[in-house]
Amino acid sequence: MNKSSLKVAVIDMNNGAPNQGMRGIQEILSRFKTQQEIDLSFDIFDLRQKGEIPSIDYDAYISSGGPGSPIESKGEKWENDFFNLLDQIENFNTTHTNKKKYAFLICHSFQLACRKYGLGNVTERRSNAFGIFPITLTENGEKDEIFKGITNPFFSVDSRDWQVIEPDFDAFVAKGAKLLAIEKERKHVDLERCMMSIRFSDEIIGTQFHPEADPIGMKMYLLQDEKKKAIIDTHGEAKYLDMLNSLDDPARIVLTQNIILPNFLQKAIGNFQEA
Repeated sequence: MNKSSLKVAVIDMNNGAPNQGMRGIQEILSRFKTQQEIDLSFDIFDLRQKGEIPSIDYDAYISSGGPGSPIESKGEKWENDFFNLLDQIENFNTTHTNKKKYAFLICHSFQLACRKYGLGNVTERRSNAFGIFPITLTENGEKDEIFKGITNPFFSVDSRDWQVIEPDFDAFVAKGAKLLAIEKERKHVDLERCMMSIRFSDEIIGTQFHPEADPIGMKMYLLQDEKKKAIIDTHGEAKYLDMLNSLDDPARIVLTQNIILPNFLQKAIGNFQEA
């Protein structure tokens, strides 16, 4: 294994729906390749629409967000293939001491993994959450290398109709999982705060939010009439304008995009340099 090469599988969970996330992931990979001067290659697997699933031959896996219910796919072939891949990654990591495989699960993929491991209650939200929101790191999150260089709270794009609430801490202990980030506290809202990031294992991590989101893609979303109306109806016009203005703020989603997935990739190549 050449220590300066990295082979990444990108799993597209969008089921053919138009999205900015896949572009964001590819841009981060291309930028990382240039900045680190490494031989990074990636392949895309359209899992839900075409049933494509990567083999265990990749060094790192990034699985995207996507539309629809993370519950209704129970028992479907594509979901079984996805869960089987997670099992293969974990089995590989158990049997190989010096070389590990890494996975990063975003939004829909994160919700599926929470259901697989029984870490919380995967439930539909009362209303869609969409926008740029502050996210709070837990004590474990502050210590986790994936968040090295970020602020607490930090800002990210959140887009979800579903969420994972009510952590089952016995299941966390049994799995060896750690809760890294949670939804910001809303003093006037009597609702359970949802889980925003979990380390499922030393090599597998997931986020409810979108670390790949960038200002260009977000601006395209925010200027759509339906998104604009939904945000103003839920949060008011001032919050909507604040979101638009914050897009170019280097301390907000630009920071998140520059830190979280690059830290994940850094961990994957660091692992090979040690191996």
